[in-house]
Amino acid sequence: MGFLVYKFHPFSFNSLQLKTSNVLKFPHVQSTMGIFYRYHFLMCAAFCTAMQAQKTWTPSNPRQSNLLVWRSAITNSAKFDEKNGNIDDTFYKIWEQDSRTLDAMVRSYCINGRHEDALSLFYRSVYCSRRFRLSHQAFASLLKSCAAISAFELGKSFHGYGIKLGYELNQAISKGLMNMYAKCGTLDDCHLLFDQMDRSDPVTWNILLSGYAGSRHHDLEAMDLFYAMHVCEEEPKPNTVTIAIILPVCARSRDLLLGKSIHGYVIKSGFELSTLVGNSLVSMYAKCWSLHDAYVTFRRIAYKDVVSWNAIIAGYAENNLHHDSFELFRQMLAGPNEPNYATIVNVLPVCALLGHNDAYLFGKEIHCYVFRRSELLVDVSVCNALLSFYSRIGRLKEADSIFHRMKSRDLVSWNALIAGYASNGGLQKALELFHELQLREAVEPDSITLISIIPVCAQLRDLQEGQKIHEYVLRHPDLCKDTAVGNALVSFYAKCNDIAAAVRTFLTIPRRDLISWNTMLDAYAECGYAIQHVNLLHQMFKEGIKPDSITILAILRVFANVFCEEKVKEVHGYTVRAALLLNDLELTVGNMIIDAYAKCGNMEYALKIFESLLGKRNVVTGNVIISGYANCQSKENAEIIFKKMSERDLTTWNLMLRVYAENGCPDQAFILLKELQAQGMRPDVVSVMNLLPACAHLASVDLVRQCHGYMLRACLEDVRLNGALLDVYAKCGSINCAYKLFKSCHQKDLVMFTAIIGGYAMHGMGEEALGIFSQMLQLGIKLDHVILTAVLSACSHAGLVDEGLKLFETIDKVHGIKPTMEHYACVVDLLARAGRLIDAYSFVNRIPVEANANIWGTLLGACRIHHEVELGRVVADRLFDIEAGNIGNYVLMSNIYAADARWDGVKEVRTLMKNRDLKKPAGCSWIEVGSRRNIFVAGDFSHPQRVVIFNTLSTLNQQIRETF
Repeated sequence: MGFLVYKFHPFSFNSLQLKTSNVLKFPHVQSTMGIFYRYHFLMCAAFCTAMQAQKTWTPSNPRQSNLLVWRSAITNSAKFDEKNGNIDDTFYKIWEQDSRTLDAMVRSYCINGRHEDALSLFYRSVYCSRRFRLSHQAFASLLKSCAAISAFELGKSFHGYGIKLGYELNQAISKGLMNMYAKCGTLDDCHLLFDQMDRSDPVTWNILLSGYAGSRHHDLEAMDLFYAMHVCEEEPKPNTVTIAIILPVCARSRDLLLGKSIHGYVIKSGFELSTLVGNSLVSMYAKCWSLHDAYVTFRRIAYKDVVSWNAIIAGYAENNLHHDSFELFRQMLAGPNEPNYATIVNVLPVCALLGHNDAYLFGKEIHCYVFRRSELLVDVSVCNALLSFYSRIGRLKEADSIFHRMKSRDLVSWNALIAGYASNGGLQKALELFHELQLREAVEPDSITLISIIPVCAQLRDLQEGQKIHEYVLRHPDLCKDTAVGNALVSFYAKCNDIAAAVRTFLTIPRRDLISWNTMLDAYAECGYAIQHVNLLHQMFKEGIKPDSITILAILRVFANVFCEEKVKEVHGYTVRAALLLNDLELTVGNMIIDAYAKCGNMEYALKIFESLLGKRNVVTGNVIISGYANCQSKENAEIIFKKMSERDLTTWNLMLRVYAENGCPDQAFILLKELQAQGMRPDVVSVMNLLPACAHLASVDLVRQCHGYMLRACLEDVRLNGALLDVYAKCGSINCAYKLFKSCHQKDLVMFTAIIGGYAMHGMGEEALGIFSQMLQLGIKLDHVILTAVLSACSHAGLVDEGLKLFETIDKVHGIKPTMEHYACVVDLLARAGRLIDAYSFVNRIPVEANANIWGTLLGACRIHHEVELGRVVADRLFDIEAGNIGNYVLMSNIYAADARWDGVKEVRTLMKNRDLKKPAGCSWIEVGSRRNIFVAGDFSHPQRVVIFNTLSTLNQQIRETF
């Protein structure tokens, strides 16, 4: 490629004024000239500027003149390089014989932030060839580059290289070395150089102070150094830069008193007019939660710049005054200072917290503003802020569009989009993006990425994918040391029910914080390991970790689930002593305490806590106390709380539906359902499941069909709901509907198989029940004690004695399940129904545990059917001891005597009932005709059609006698 020759008229320089802004005004320069011509056009402008500076001097050597002009052009070109051109290796090739040209190139690279290029140029031109020696200024520039990219080892090599060449004696080099060590965090080396230098220069003090201030671990050293400057007479006094360095230390330590003291020094020293100092004071006051002082200081800044506005906007945002922060942004737009990338990055998170509708509208306005400012649109941090904003408000389509339009993406871009999908239900998409990041990008996932993706694996219960991520963590030592990543892995394993892996991961976390302990305690609570939970809690106290509100919530959940009221009282006492009921989570902890007492059956204490939260209650508080009353079957108290609640959600209505359905008030349950729908709410899966017991109580197939129809119309697909619906169909006598529903379900779980087998058992269809049971075994579904009870019951009702006994033998030997009392009762019923009462009695005596009332009651009922009076008397005596207050046992024994005409026995039982103050309740039955329910109670003659009914009964009785 030939060289371009630039020719200028000797009188044209005064009239030719080429500046960056003028060059940028020519669109054809940007679009059509190409990189090569733009580059030389830029250099032409720089050349002109250099010639103007040199036009009064004419050297005798033309080559010297050309070199001087080109060196000046290179230096001046640094001003143009930032947006348009670059100083590439062309100059290195052309002027490699001149060290001062290379010197200018190194400095130009550093000025424009091209630190890697500056270091590379030094390595090729100076270090490898060893033909040139850089100036002190250029060498100091290289040290700045090392500091900028935290290249400590390289900077240390430069230090040795500088000592070898005698650079260290120069103050600029020494300051550069100090700055490099300070920025790289090697403060001992920085302090050593400081001790060797002239202490009268405030710059050296500021460099060392900035090193200490740059690390939160050296706040005390920074304060001591500032104090030494302030107090010692021989030392230089703090200047505006010193104040700007030390104020962030006050902000980080939240030391408002010290910050105000420094503000006093600022006023005395006359630094109040400094914009740099004013900006630092605003930021300090905001971070110390003194927004009034921050705003007053902001108003007093005489010459506000964009940093001033950024400081006050960020301050209000950090103190959760989002509307005020956004209003300040609006004021900034109306003034002379244009927002920069930092302003946009600060204000977009504020928009995301303004409320969904406002957030989207304001965010769109900011997006349009960024679009009009092309220099902001290409800034990666601004694009990341927009991406994060749209993700946080759930606008994933816009977020995805921005992501794919970005010309350059960094890890923050990927993290923002992954987190957006993860927090808005796009779990599979988040996982796909994570895999794409690993395949396509040169950067590797960091702790932020993993903290977003590990919970995704937990929600998907994808143990295999989570284990792969764990393996990735183990291959990266920095991630292994990250406490947040370890906490996420512990939570993941707990949610995947791998408690052993959760414990192992917890023990490998090097620096366990309170969140680590809370995560592990919550894992034990989630999996129901109460003893391990208590042991871990004791260990936590031994290590000096104090519980917070989150810890208390996990503890209460465990003790409530094991119904340990005394432990709940201890935890309640601790929360009062530790003032944990006085923080932001007061209501959450209070609600949990109410729930714990309610689950333990102590509604008196639960009500006291409920009343103590007067004025602070929310809808959850009311729901918790209603749930407690529902568990205690206290319908009246639940109604009182429900009527007093000013705010109700769907959970509140569902709880009351459950209260009515479970307390024998099916009619009120359906009336409440109509009220729920009148409020504009739509019943969900829980609503329908709570109504189904009411349908079963009424034995109304029509109501069950209505519930089923609503479920289909509302697309309420739920396996548990299908199982409950199937069970109610069977209980209401519609076994065909139950079987049709069973066949139509694609996903069949253990509950559905149990329900259909139980339904067949109820209807005496043993063969069909065993057929379904065989299908279940072929599918490999793991059995539990409930379904085995249902199958045994089916054998009993169908008279399949041999099949039932064979199944009972396999319960422990084949299926590995210890027989329960229900299983023993089914075998007794199986034998008794077949008339083998002696075998049944013998089986009861062989049971390894003491038989309960259910087993003896089953045997007593069989004695009545088969007229076994003597055996019945023996069984009844045992029952009267176990259940002295059960009137049904006495009535059953009285009927056995009466059937055998043993009237003295009847008299004896009735006398016993009288002595024990037991009365037989009136019998009740009902029938549904044309969606109308007719109820009949013994001794009640109030039915309007009683004459027709009694005449029909009399006719039926006569026909029965004639038949037999």
